[in-house]
Amino acid sequence: MGDGQFDFIVIGAGSAGCILASRLSENGRYTVLLLEAGGKDSSFWFRIPIGYARNFYDPRVNWMFSTEPEAELHDRKIYVPRGKVQGGSGSINAMIFLRGAREDFDDWAAAGNPGWGFDDVLPWFRRLESHAGGASEWHGGDGPIHVTPMRGMTHTVADAFLAACRALGLPQSPDFNGASLEGAGVYDVNTHRGRRSHSSAEYLRPALKRANLHLERNMQATHLLVHEGRATGVAAVRGGRTYRYHARREVIMTAGAIGTPQLLQLSGIGDGAMLAALGIAPRHHLPAVGRNLQDHLAASFYYRARVPTLNGSFASPFGQMRLGLRYLLTGKGPFAMSVNQAGGFFRGSPQQARPNLQLYFNPLSYRIPADPKAGLKPEPYPGYLLCFNACRPTSRGIVSIRAADPFVAPAIRPNFLSTEHDVIEALQGCELIRRIAGAQALRQATAQEVSPGPEVESDADLLAYFRKSSGSIYHLCGTCAMGPESVETVVDARLRVHGMAGLRVADASIFPNITAGNINAPVMMVAEKAASLILEDAG
Repeated sequence: MGDGQFDFIVIGAGSAGCILASRLSENGRYTVLLLEAGGKDSSFWFRIPIGYARNFYDPRVNWMFSTEPEAELHDRKIYVPRGKVQGGSGSINAMIFLRGAREDFDDWAAAGNPGWGFDDVLPWFRRLESHAGGASEWHGGDGPIHVTPMRGMTHTVADAFLAACRALGLPQSPDFNGASLEGAGVYDVNTHRGRRSHSSAEYLRPALKRANLHLERNMQATHLLVHEGRATGVAAVRGGRTYRYHARREVIMTAGAIGTPQLLQLSGIGDGAMLAALGIAPRHHLPAVGRNLQDHLAASFYYRARVPTLNGSFASPFGQMRLGLRYLLTGKGPFAMSVNQAGGFFRGSPQQARPNLQLYFNPLSYRIPADPKAGLKPEPYPGYLLCFNACRPTSRGIVSIRAADPFVAPAIRPNFLSTEHDVIEALQGCELIRRIAGAQALRQATAQEVSPGPEVESDADLLAYFRKSSGSIYHLCGTCAMGPESVETVVDARLRVHGMAGLRVADASIFPNITAGNINAPVMMVAEKAASLILEDAG
């Protein structure tokens, strides 16, 4: 048995955990332990943005979860990659940096969470950001995470997409993280001089020089230590050996929307009847643990192009070599960018009060293979794809452990497309993509729609295509939701677990509702604000 005492224990060195560990150890007053189940993110492939494709199916750095069979998606199991490495999913994601809509956070506050409205959280977004354009009303200029607009760097076929949106009279957005995200535009990415800029690189690595911060990698937490209604530490395993660490002040869960509810349930914190049925002694009945799971469900339309796209360069060894050499010499080019370059936020019908659909335009068309060993490969022709998801789906799912064994993956049931609202928005997205692809500017660059294909025309056929081909876009959240009471939510507005002393949650699982767009930036914001709350309470 190993043993150790620290002021704070942070469980999970992902996008949030790296920030918490850095901020809590910053003033030198507190000792901090950070536990991570994965290894070090020192490989070149974590630093180069295009490494996203290499890590997509790598069990050494990826939990590679799958859902249970989804009833509304032809009983398919949906792939759910999650980072199992220092930096977590922020080390393996596609780096789109998006705050979300003002209304998303105002809804958090309206659900009984004072201090979480948009005007409350904007300063925390600005604190974490160094925008390439400098500080402004909407952007930070000296934060740890570097944000690079891809405007002016996108593939020429993306210009055809933007021109098609203009021709249809759709709004244009010069900055999705500005005053409003509505409209067509080009995404920002968290990169710096062509390298991934994430919380592991920008917060944790510099902080590891501090004597009061201790990081343990390849250390899987098995259960929390609980005494008389207080979380006092954590047990963890590495190499068959069990370690016990004790927290003088607090334990902070940052294991993500799957890992956090899993560890709470393994520790006897959750729905008492469910835990007892698995032979786990219920320590604290908190039925909302694992519930309220939300995600963005996405589908892609594939097109063969008349003009060159990235397919040619990425498919040929010579093309890859040329792009790689350009990247090494200049830090620029497709290897330095996200695969998702342009896109936007649109209203699926004139009756929508706000944008309810997000689009991605990708100048590279590729299929996600069923066989993980096959890897991600471009289609064997010049092509592009248009992908969409609804911004605020109403389907709700659950994450629940299957057994008392911490090494058994939990059951993940998103219940995708289980509401009429979500079915309607799936059709709206299909119709919007067809409208944009049919505008002259994009039609001139297109040879044919490959999937679903021109024969798929009716609403019934489009919906059937969506059910057959849609999948997660990997924005899981909400499984330890924030709110004022302990029946429907798990943590209060200061992120303290209801009815349990010494325990907080500070990751994507606390989202009361999913935000519009990619959620990595909101997760980092939650961590920045959480660190402030914890230090305030400690002081």
